[in-house]
Amino acid sequence: MTLRPFHLAFPVHDLDAARAFWGGLMGCTEGRSAETWVDFDFFGHQIVAHLVPGMTGADAGTNPVDGHGVPVPHFGIVLDMADWQALADRLKAAGVTFGIEPYIRFAGQTGEQATMFFRDPSGNAIEMKAFTDLTRLFARD
Repeated sequence: MTLRPFHLAFPVHDLDAARAFWGGLMGCTEGRSAETWVDFDFFGHQIVAHLVPGMTGADAGTNPVDGHGVPVPHFGIVLDMADWQALADRLKAAGVTFGIEPYIRFAGQTGEQATMFFRDPSGNAIEMKAFTDLTRLFARD
């Protein structure tokens, strides 16, 4: 089966801040837009920031994973390791506050992966991850 791009719409409280974060810091090319929404090319997938004044993702709950409180809900993409590391370095240099600092989760186990969690300006939780061996993405012990 050919992998198809996904579409995800999420709330933001400020479209200018969303453009600066998603377009500027994350490097996502802007697509179509209107007064109340803007879409971005998120590594070949379509994400759409919809203006919803007063609504943020900052109140998300957490779920324990590998000794960390993982925010729920969250979204992200699986990158190759070099791109993941370059993004982690860029985010650190920009002074992004991480909810979970970049690290290797499940080290030495079947699901070993690089991961990091941070939030956009509207509080939406984002996880960016990478596997040294992408065939392990859905592998079980």
